[in-house]
Amino acid sequence: MLSAKSVFQEILDNDESFRLFCSIAASGEAQGGWENGRIAALVPEGERALVPKIVRHGADEDKHGRIFNALLRNRGLEPAPVPPRTDYTMLLERRGIGLAHDKLRRDEPLSVQDLIVYLAHSRVTEQRAAEQMALLRRHFGDHPQVGKAFRMISDDEANHLAYTHEELLRFAASGYGRLIQRTLRACALAEIRVHRDVSLAVMAHMGRILGWSKARRAALAAGIRAAYVYERAAGWRRMVSLRTPDRRDPLGGPATTAPEFA
Repeated sequence: MLSAKSVFQEILDNDESFRLFCSIAASGEAQGGWENGRIAALVPEGERALVPKIVRHGADEDKHGRIFNALLRNRGLEPAPVPPRTDYTMLLERRGIGLAHDKLRRDEPLSVQDLIVYLAHSRVTEQRAAEQMALLRRHFGDHPQVGKAFRMISDDEANHLAYTHEELLRFAASGYGRLIQRTLRACALAEIRVHRDVSLAVMAHMGRILGWSKARRAALAAGIRAAYVYERAAGWRRMVSLRTPDRRDPLGGPATTAPEFA
């Protein structure tokens, strides 16, 4: 039967497809770590209370990258080159979503509006990450090779998502509500397009590695496109709503370590 669990089981069982999966994931997490590090260094004076949380966010992303690389090493595999069409973070930046890397490379303080762009971008992308890791955790949380890693990353992504809700609500209470909603909507609509394109590219690469039939490739591509149609019509709204999270001050402490994966 064609299901998310059966597809990922195939990817997990094959060294080359697992290598590509972990390499794509590690690259994206490392990029997120760099971005958060630069944002933390550029936070304006009036918002310095945010710095430890942004640093924690970046440390978590760096940790996730190390975990995916450790999963590769545990199988005796080297990281694979990341095909450009599967580079989620790069494609989002090209669409103007989030803070431009050129801005982050300059040593100029960010504005409050810049912080809202950063948080809105994180709110949308962490929604996707939290959902995907929750799915992997549900199906493979007890797996002897990847279960512990998936559980740890899933917990972190849930914390990241809660943090973005909390901080955006704080800014909304300060009078930035309309800017936040406009920015969230633009981010969400761009993200679902990028997610569709990246998903199609990843599945095409996996199909070639795993020798999927044309019929199976077509069925998976149709499923990805159908999910996009739903998200374009209504599903994007889950990415722009804001509510007080159950996890309060989720990034208020130091990042947890993962020595068993180092």
